Amino acid sequence: MIKGILVFNNSAKPRLIKFYEHYPEEIQQQIVRETFLLVSKRDENVCNFLESGSLIGGNDYRLIYRHYATLYFIFCVDSSESELGILDLIQVFVETLDKCFENVCELDLIFHVDKVHYILQELCLGGMVLETNMNEIIARIDEQSKLEKQEAGITAAPTKAMTALKEMNLPQKIKDIKLPDLNLNLRF
Repeated sequence: MIKGILVFNNSAKPRLIKFYEHYPEEIQQQIVRETFLLVSKRDENVCNFLESGSLIGGNDYRLIYRHYATLYFIFCVDSSESELGILDLIQVFVETLDKCFENVCELDLIFHVDKVHYILQELCLGGMVLETNMNEIIARIDEQSKLEKQEAGITAAPTKAMTALKEMNLPQKIKDIKLPDLNLNLRF
């Protein structure tokens, strides 16, 4: 089972933190610091699996990571998960991000955090892997984008109606209405 997913840059600034077990915020910050120290000091030529730190669970847990450009993608898993399977999952996650953002970069993770979390939820939920087919994940994301656009149209309707009314310039139109002269001879 996946216990946590961390993405941080080369300066140890977290860009995505998702824990599937409850940890107090102070412990989460310690986990991020400890994980960064463990992963960042490793040479590029060594394997991408290592025993997790003492904070996450000790010997029964492993950190599986990949380093892409300026970002570390780290999955903390228990002994029941396949290390190679998780490496493949990281690859699917990064490639999906890359397709959704067209050459994903650190700024995409910062400014589109809701979409990144949605992609992650399509990939795994509650620490369990849901989908590993990138095409299926992208299809779900496209469906979600269509729904968001439809909702934007619905929520924007009152604003569009008010804009149309303002453009009609109703007060001037009322003034411009030519009423025929009514010559009424009323006698009392």
